[in-house]
Amino acid sequence: MLKEFKEFVLRGNVLDLAVGVIIGGAFGKIVGSLVNDILMPLVGSLMGGVNFSERVSMVNGVELHWGLFIQTVIDFLIIAFVIFTIVKAANAAKKKPAPAPAADPTTKECPHCFSTISIKATRCPNCTSELK
Repeated sequence: MLKEFKEFVLRGNVLDLAVGVIIGGAFGKIVGSLVNDILMPLVGSLMGGVNFSERVSMVNGVELHWGLFIQTVIDFLIIAFVIFTIVKAANAAKKKPAPAPAADPTTKECPHCFSTISIKATRCPNCTSELK
C-alpha cells in the first residue's frame, strides 16, 4: 500500500498540481496586496477619500461589509485576467504541428465524358473510352 501511495504521489500530474496550488496561493497574496494596498486606496481617493474596507451597512442589526465584498470582487477580476493572459501567452507559445501533407489523389476525371473515375482505371466505366 505504501508503494502504491509513493507511485501516486510521484506521478507527474500530482506534483504539477501541488506546485500549481503553492504558486497559486503565493500569487493570490500578491494580488491581494495589489488590490488592498494600491488599487483600493486609489479608487477610494478618486471617490473622495472613501476607504472601502471600512464600508459597512446595518440591516436589521446585522453588519453587511459590502466594501470588503467589492475588494474581493476586484481581487477575483484581477486574478482571472492575469490567468487569462498567462494561458493565452502559453497557448500562443506552443508550437503548432505542421499540416499533414496532402494525400495522393485516388480519382481522376475522364477526358471524354468528364466523370470521376479511379486513378488506376485504363478504361472509363461510364463511356468505355480507353484511357492513356
